[in-house]
Amino acid sequence: MKIFKTLAPAAALIALPVLAFAQEADVTPPNEEIGYIFTTFMFLVTGFLVMWMGAGFSMLEAGLVRSKNVAMQSLKNVALFSIAAIMYYIIGYNLMYPGDGWTITNVLGAFSPAAMEPVGGSPDTDLTYASVGSDFFFQLMFCATTASIVSGTLAERIKLWPFLIFTVVLTGFIYPIQASWKWGGGFLDANYGFLDFAGSTVVHSVGGWAALAGALILGPRIGKYKDGRTVPMPGSNLTLATLGTFILWLGWFGFNGGSQLYMDTAGNVADISRIFANTNTAAAGGAIAALILTQLMYKKPDLTMVLNGALAGLVSITAEPLTPSLGAATLIGAVGGILVVLVVPMLDKLKIDDVVGAIPVHLVCGIWGTLAVVLTNGDATIGGQVISIVIVGVFTFVVSSVVWFILKATIGIRVPEEDEINGLDMAELGMEAYPEFSKG
Repeated sequence: MKIFKTLAPAAALIALPVLAFAQEADVTPPNEEIGYIFTTFMFLVTGFLVMWMGAGFSMLEAGLVRSKNVAMQSLKNVALFSIAAIMYYIIGYNLMYPGDGWTITNVLGAFSPAAMEPVGGSPDTDLTYASVGSDFFFQLMFCATTASIVSGTLAERIKLWPFLIFTVVLTGFIYPIQASWKWGGGFLDANYGFLDFAGSTVVHSVGGWAALAGALILGPRIGKYKDGRTVPMPGSNLTLATLGTFILWLGWFGFNGGSQLYMDTAGNVADISRIFANTNTAAAGGAIAALILTQLMYKKPDLTMVLNGALAGLVSITAEPLTPSLGAATLIGAVGGILVVLVVPMLDKLKIDDVVGAIPVHLVCGIWGTLAVVLTNGDATIGGQVISIVIVGVFTFVVSSVVWFILKATIGIRVPEEDEINGLDMAELGMEAYPEFSKG
């Protein structure tokens, strides 16, 4: 023991030069790399915030469908996220961001898989932006969000595998192609000056158009519309739906904040903080507007409308979360909340069955939010915004309808009547989300 006590101080003294050398080697990066590091870090953090929205959609849908379909909705959300991740790697990323490799200039991007920098980076790395891996990761989350929107609308009566096949087409082709027209520098950006900061149209209305096409071709749930009236089909767990809404609200800070695309200057950091504040107050405006309006219309507040009102506010501010003041952002979100409360019963009158209200929230408020850009951003024109909404809408709706029709004509998209009545959990999966409830 004495030997060890004697040797310990000596060993420490020997190690001191090595420790000092290690500290000297860990130098502060040069100035030209600092912006690259911060922007890359921003994409990674905001990217996993947007990824967390997948949990939000899962919980929201699980809460708003009936208990006999909860396991199916949970599976669909895990599967669609995984499909999006693979399809965006295989083809979507370079189809959306082709650089100089357009197949058809400003219309159709490049057909090649995504590729990251080599391990440890490259001497040729563009230090004015961020790493390819972080950009890919961040942009992928937007692609997956688009597919999540479709899932809730078509719940409780669509077969699993046709839905997943449609998800392959949506995430691999439909979403990246139209997104390239704006965010990839395509013709909507170059020719029409289209402004859509984080995707009220590019993400949310695209998911809404695809969902609308599917709902029209699929038809409503059995018993939803009877003798000229709408039959309420309450969700299984409004606590889960509320949790899902708060998760989505949280994830939206990454959705809009990360879309600043740079965190390399004090000005960019200030803008990101402004975006966070506007995003939050727009959601609050949507929720309060829905709360007040449902009290006035139905004599009682409606929780599901308030939840969708908050989401409507978030969708509405997504096209331009930077330039509005806090007051303007609140009002933009409030209009979204009002639209949801008015459009939900309109869809029921048209016998368009949207289980979770995704069409009013993402399609209608996506359009509203895109138009609202002209109210606070002087670079936007009403003509450029309208024609871009129409072009993206027609493309997405027509292509989605064709895909849904092909699936319907070949493998069928709707479950048998008996399976729908008994629930898709047992019919399609052979398991239940709440087995104890069914056994009494």
